[in-house]
Amino acid sequence: MEESFYQSTPEQLQKELLFVVQGLKGQILNQSSLAVGLEWKKSLSAENEIKVIKANNEEQLKKVCQEMANCQLCQLAKTRHNLVFGDGNPNAQIVFVGEAPGADEDEQGLPFVGRAGQLLTKIIEAMGIKRKEVYICNILKCRPPGNRNPLPGEISLCEQFLKKQLQAISPKVICALGTFAAQTLLKTNVPITLLRGRFHSYEGIKLMPTYHPAYLLRNPSAKKPVWEDVQMIMKEIQP
Repeated sequence: MEESFYQSTPEQLQKELLFVVQGLKGQILNQSSLAVGLEWKKSLSAENEIKVIKANNEEQLKKVCQEMANCQLCQLAKTRHNLVFGDGNPNAQIVFVGEAPGADEDEQGLPFVGRAGQLLTKIIEAMGIKRKEVYICNILKCRPPGNRNPLPGEISLCEQFLKKQLQAISPKVICALGTFAAQTLLKTNVPITLLRGRFHSYEGIKLMPTYHPAYLLRNPSAKKPVWEDVQMIMKEIQP
C-alpha cells in the first residue's frame, strides 16, 4: 500500500486528495443539516408548548366563568343586572384587580368601563401597552347597591372565583387597585397609603397596591404616586 502511494503520479495524488476532501465536505454538510434539523424541532416544540399553555389559560378561565354564571351565593345576585366576570388577555403579564362593578359595569357586564375605567385605560396606555393586552377584574363580580363598600361576607364568598382567575392566568404582576383589593389579596388591614409604593407577594406573584382610579378622579394629586407605582410595574415586566 505504501509502495503504490509513493509510486503514484502527481495527477493520481491530486485525484485521491480531491476524493478525500469531497468525502469530508459531505460529512460536514450532513452534520450541519442534522444540527439545523434538531434546532428546528426544538423551536417547533417550544412554539407548540406555548400554544398549549395559552389555550389552557383561556380554557381554565372559561370554566371558572361558567362555574359562576348563575351565582346565587349572596344577596347581590338579586340586585345585579349582569355578572361582571373579567375582561382581557388570558395570558396577560399584568392583572388589574379592582373592588367591585359600578353602574356602567353592571349595565354592560364588563369591568372598568365608566369614568374610572376610562382613566385606567389611559394609565395602561401610558405604560406603553394596550388595554386588550392586560386582564382586568374585581374582587366582587356583582355591583353592590348604590356602589356601597363590599361587605366582608360578600368578599369571602366571591374571593374563591378571583383566586381561580389569577391561578388560570398566572400573571407576572398583579396591580391591586384601592383599599379593598389590596387588603383582600394581602390579608391585611394596613391602609393603602402604607401598602403602595413597593411590591408584596400573593401566592408567589408580585403584587403592587396603588390607588383606585375612582380615587384619582376625586384626588388628582394622587396621580403622581400612582404613576410611580406603575413605573415599578413597567420595569418588572420588561424582558
